[in-house]
Amino acid sequence: MSTRTLINMPKTARRGEVIEIRVTIGHPMETGYRPGADGKRLPRDIIQRFSCRYDGETVFSATLYPAISANPYIAFHTVATQSGTMEFRWEGDNGFAHSERVALHVT
Repeated sequence: MSTRTLINMPKTARRGEVIEIRVTIGHPMETGYRPGADGKRLPRDIIQRFSCRYDGETVFSATLYPAISANPYIAFHTVATQSGTMEFRWEGDNGFAHSERVALHVT
């Protein structure tokens, strides 16, 4: 199964500019409390941690809990300091891990 992500951020920014980054990942975020069609609880399957690194330095991280809805959406800001790579990483239950990289060009 492939993981669907949507990352919305500028491709270019001026040095010192505050940029907004918005990310969404396709994930069911199953709490482990909901019954399935057979009446048995569906197993827990959530993303537990999200982080964003800008050229190796963490600029944002969050711990997620079962109360977060499916397909979690996260928005945050950072300052464009230099051209580089933004690495986004999601980690969760059952060995789930997914990462994406996006280049940012700073002028």
